[in-house]
Amino acid sequence: MTGFAALHAIGKTRSDAGDPAASINPATGEEVGRFPAGGKAEAEAAIAAARRAFDTTLWPRAPRERQMALLRWADAMERDLPQLAELLTLTNGKPLAHSKGEMAGAISEVRYYAGLTRHNPGHAMEVAPGEISVMLREPIGVAGLIVPWNAPAVLLVRSLAPALAVGCSTVTKAAPQTALFTAACMAPLIDDPEVPAGVVNLVLETGHEVAETLVASPDVDVISFTGSNLVGQRIMAAAAPTMKKLSLELGGKSCCLVLDDADMEAIAPKLAAAATIISGQQCTAARRVLVHESRYAEAKAALAQALSGIRIGNGMDAGTAMGPLIDARSCDAVWREIEAAFEAADEVVLRGERMPGPDGSAFMSPSLVATRDDNAGFVQEEIFGPLLVIEPFADEAEAIAKANNTLYGLSASVWTNRADVAWRLARALRDGTVWINDHNKLFAEAETGGYRRSGIGRLHGYDALMDFCELKHVYQNVGVVGG
Repeated sequence: MTGFAALHAIGKTRSDAGDPAASINPATGEEVGRFPAGGKAEAEAAIAAARRAFDTTLWPRAPRERQMALLRWADAMERDLPQLAELLTLTNGKPLAHSKGEMAGAISEVRYYAGLTRHNPGHAMEVAPGEISVMLREPIGVAGLIVPWNAPAVLLVRSLAPALAVGCSTVTKAAPQTALFTAACMAPLIDDPEVPAGVVNLVLETGHEVAETLVASPDVDVISFTGSNLVGQRIMAAAAPTMKKLSLELGGKSCCLVLDDADMEAIAPKLAAAATIISGQQCTAARRVLVHESRYAEAKAALAQALSGIRIGNGMDAGTAMGPLIDARSCDAVWREIEAAFEAADEVVLRGERMPGPDGSAFMSPSLVATRDDNAGFVQEEIFGPLLVIEPFADEAEAIAKANNTLYGLSASVWTNRADVAWRLARALRDGTVWINDHNKLFAEAETGGYRRSGIGRLHGYDALMDFCELKHVYQNVGVVGG
């Protein structure tokens, strides 16, 4: 869905005012289409519509209607999957096969939350004879959703679907790079005549006014944001005066712990794929590989070979394994950080490069650097691109100490054939998700989120519902028969 079709989808939203802004294909530098870029006025109108819908309609109290709305949306996305996947690749750059996989995951997740729509129970207890306490999980109100560009289907669904499932009304702010896709993806839900007006709103922008308005508004009860730690801190500060609830998934610096019994030849391609997922632009992407010192030299060679063998190109071309970064500006910024890592590292094992391409394209090949200093800046800071760092360790204690020496705590993985070792290390790692002999396995049923500066709350899974709920205690002394 490109050109007129994508723009038509945007025109169906309730915030189609604003000057047209261009969406650029990061593989070609060409314009994919245009979208209306709004600002504070459009954000305020959307918030007002969402507030009215929550306060005056039966949407918050109608779980069966909410379930059917989510199921209709999933069916519409499944019907349009080929066109949506193509638009995702054209605006984001990722390989078309990855876009199709992301769409399938998003559709599955909408159906998962459709099932949970009719099962969001509280609990009841008799605290003393005849004294009844009932705990109810109620929708919090208006949810402001700030969605990033790196996985715009799944990261939209994992906040929008649970918010709607529990009965919230919503205002979504899409990333400008993938605004065309988000608008097309949400169009069937916004157009659904059985969803009350104002329940689902989408506002597009190229700057920050819309997001800032959502965060500051007293009529928005919860903000769900996925993005960088720095922006998350700013959201927390701006939301403080209204004391709104926050659901934040922020940065990560995922470690992969490779034990001395690991099959290096077999796992190197898996680690390379984990490091270059979405061109390294995923918060759970493999960033650091900690290898037992007895396998260190072997691991460097195997990882360099695996990374250098990744086929880079236009996501629409068959066989492409890694597309461009999201845009030329981001590519420039990431490359400066990688060049600084080259200077500071003990060894540059694989020196990537800015790759030639059409004007406005954003191609870069992967890099691998080695260090023994886990306090180095390039080890501690999240670099949102295809840079992998390899570090040696002597024993389990040192591996855990190095892996936990970070401000983040989003995800990690352990690679070994010994189940007891794998579980022992997984429990010692201070991360919200730990994979054993795998990496980047994310799905609807399993909650994700981080320790420490990697965020607040959980998305995916049953517990994601709580990010959009309040817990209400209702008490009554009803007495006892004959009392």
